[in-house]
Amino acid sequence: MRKLKLQIQLSIDGFIAGPNGEMDWMIWNWDDKLKDFVTQLTESTDTIVLGRKLAEGFIPYWRSNKELEGAEKINNSKKIVFTKTLESSNWENTILEKGDLTDKIQELKSLTGNNMIAYGGGAFVSSLIKENLIDEYYFFINPSILGDGMPIFEKTDYKKELKLEEAKAYECGITVLKYTN
Repeated sequence: MRKLKLQIQLSIDGFIAGPNGEMDWMIWNWDDKLKDFVTQLTESTDTIVLGRKLAEGFIPYWRSNKELEGAEKINNSKKIVFTKTLESSNWENTILEKGDLTDKIQELKSLTGNNMIAYGGGAFVSSLIKENLIDEYYFFINPSILGDGMPIFEKTDYKKELKLEEAKAYECGITVLKYTN
């Protein structure tokens, strides 16, 4: 059975963006070891799962920055965008999914293929967490405290215990925490 992995950058206090969507606190000047880690993480995947809000910036960004490390993998991977509003997509390798999130993710997990990776905004990731759809969490903790912002645990209405599998600090200041259910 395929796994759904979540890769997401967080502040120390658990936000993925500031109160107005600010992302200027994130470290993007990653050291080579972190870049290698991300390459290994994404090499085991063949499908990217996104919410509509993130997809509208994510897909065009990677399509127009083909020289960036990882761009070829992202551009060539199948992308499934969960949306209630988009009627069509001009993005290559992209499917718009309007069905039930839980049913569709469970269906995707049962298909033959490599693992899947999720990127997303707060509401989309919160829904994945609430519905217990994520198998592996990769939290990229940035050395920043925001005090307020966009959380990813806002829809979780039950206690959830995760198992820490790995914790690694990188020279650039990011610590990656890998958790499983």
